Amino acid sequence: MTAPTVRSAGVLAAAVAVTLMAHPASATEPRSWNPEHFGPGHVFDLEWVQDPQIAPDGRRIVYLRTGFDVMKDGARTQLWTVRSDGRDHRPLVDGFGHATPRWSPDGKRLVFSGAGPDGRPQLFVHWLDSGRTAPITRVPEAPRDAQWSPDGRWLALVMKVPAETKPMVKMPAKPEGAEWAPPAKVVDRVYYRFDGQGFVDPGFSHVFVVPSDGGTPRQLTTGDFNHSHPRWTPDGKALLIDGDRSDDWEMDPVEAEIYRIEVADGKITQLTDRDGPDASPEVSPDGRRVAYVGFTDRRQGYQVAALHVMDIDGKNARVLTGSLDRTVEGVRWNAKGDRLTFLYDDRGNTKLGQVDLKGKVTVLAGDVGGTSLGRPYASGSYSAARDGSFVFTRSRPEHPGDLALVKGKKLRTLVRLNEDLLGPRALAPVEELIAKAPDGKEIQAWMAKPPGFDPNKKYPMILEIHGGPFANYGDRFSAEVQLYASAGFVVVYANPRGSTSYGEAFGNAIHHAYPGEDYGDLMACVDAAIAKGFVDEERLFVTGGSGGGVLTAWIVGKTKRFRAAVVAKPVINWASFALYADVAPFFVRYWFPAMPWEAPDHYWKRSPLSLVGNVETPTMLLTGEADYRTPIAESEQYYQALKIRGVDTALVRIPQASHGIARRPSHLISKVLHILAWFDGHDRTGNNEKAKMAEKTP
Repeated sequence: MTAPTVRSAGVLAAAVAVTLMAHPASATEPRSWNPEHFGPGHVFDLEWVQDPQIAPDGRRIVYLRTGFDVMKDGARTQLWTVRSDGRDHRPLVDGFGHATPRWSPDGKRLVFSGAGPDGRPQLFVHWLDSGRTAPITRVPEAPRDAQWSPDGRWLALVMKVPAETKPMVKMPAKPEGAEWAPPAKVVDRVYYRFDGQGFVDPGFSHVFVVPSDGGTPRQLTTGDFNHSHPRWTPDGKALLIDGDRSDDWEMDPVEAEIYRIEVADGKITQLTDRDGPDASPEVSPDGRRVAYVGFTDRRQGYQVAALHVMDIDGKNARVLTGSLDRTVEGVRWNAKGDRLTFLYDDRGNTKLGQVDLKGKVTVLAGDVGGTSLGRPYASGSYSAARDGSFVFTRSRPEHPGDLALVKGKKLRTLVRLNEDLLGPRALAPVEELIAKAPDGKEIQAWMAKPPGFDPNKKYPMILEIHGGPFANYGDRFSAEVQLYASAGFVVVYANPRGSTSYGEAFGNAIHHAYPGEDYGDLMACVDAAIAKGFVDEERLFVTGGSGGGVLTAWIVGKTKRFRAAVVAKPVINWASFALYADVAPFFVRYWFPAMPWEAPDHYWKRSPLSLVGNVETPTMLLTGEADYRTPIAESEQYYQALKIRGVDTALVRIPQASHGIARRPSHLISKVLHILAWFDGHDRTGNNEKAKMAEKTP
């Protein structure tokens, strides 16, 4: 963001219009918003800290100050810096679009990525003493994951190398000036499109090294394989990387091994060898050990990735966090090499943990997050200095990512970017809600109450369901939850079985059985909310996206207790999804017992489409037109089925939106306003009388 920050509250009032297709049941007057609450136009005003990096000596932090550009409808980032005492807060370099800053070992330089003169991403180095910045690469593909060598002379990086392709046919010569149709596109790869990227040109990710004062990158890895996560050995002679260099890598989507590659000649030595991913190597300061994350693959939907350590030659591998029963990531050695820090999710809260070489785990901090603004998913990052102090992005339900510093046992918030926006406004208070599933299992949920909540009133309620399904919600900031609450709804969001952050058994409770008992978990959360006494049980609504869309469609096929539903970016027919999604080999291998043609009954009985004959709840579909993860054909199937049956329905197509609809702020706002318009249309008009007489789900 520029300094001072220019807030855009009110600019968006006319820019975001709700345009539901003409539909008598859903047509309502546009809702008015209390200016003292968080409203749709404020989404563009949000800012958050991203990727904070503390200097090796712990005296200064750089971070990405991230916000939205109301004119370009997207995120923009700028490098800012602040001292560890909270003073001297200022932009570090001019311009926007920066990413991934990393300190040199001596703390005198920074490398980061940004747009070059031709608009292509390049690497830049910034000198702290002079304040000068210069590009050090001029490459055709985006460099990423830049890592300084121990002596600061080199940078390792990863970059895509286009694959050679030959045309299948040779067309006859086109007459000069003729206008022929575009040429045919021949696809012969397993992965040819990805959500958020569209159709991708063939190529492979390879590791390079480049002088840190600029020069020509030298390619170290070769072959038709992808490599990532380069990390230097302390002597600077080798890099450890991860990847899958087996012949069937395309059909084994989670497999990865750790390799050592000699910088001098590119010689590769494989260090790990098991069925399952071994990835994200981190070399100890003395060069004797390697930490990494992985698991033995059991073809389960959810598998906990534990922290391992092995000798530098790949021998004596052992698990350090076996007692934790949580997936770890972001592993880093401390300066002494006798402990490792890492992130993990525990009961809907992301924590920074530490483990010694005997496997003893301690918690250093909680509330890591705040960089995923739409819904309250896990996110966030941290970095540590040599003195043991560390910085991280800290979030609570009332604010997205702030910059927090921990030194010793003292936590201090250094940067709060939203005090001017959110401080004067009444936000939704959020509290924990514990429910008991039909089988007695404890289900953790949260309840957001409207600003100015009155316990003597009755409020309509929205059940908002997370996707994944192997993911988790938590006590984190969520623009969508805040907007629903500002609109006058109690919002309940839960972690039913299948959610992460409760251990492998809880996550795998839906293995080959999804949807299933998670339905009962969600209904128990609804009942627990009603039992509080301030929820109007005749004004219940339900929505969710992706896996939450699956469960929403499943719910309206099982019960009529909700007045209206919005099914966002769902899977409706598992057989069509399994062969149409962008990463089909993963889904058929890990989410199902066999291929669709081998076990059609299994796919069908878990498909919400199998229950469409029961649906009477007014149900709207909402999906991005560029969604390749749960393609819009899934929503179209359900929409047509509901139409044929005469169920009140509508289909909202978000142009240019991928699976992550909320990546563009106007899409996030449009999504929320369409959902509220649908719910308002079935709440205020009272046209869903069947809901008032609905059966109460046990």
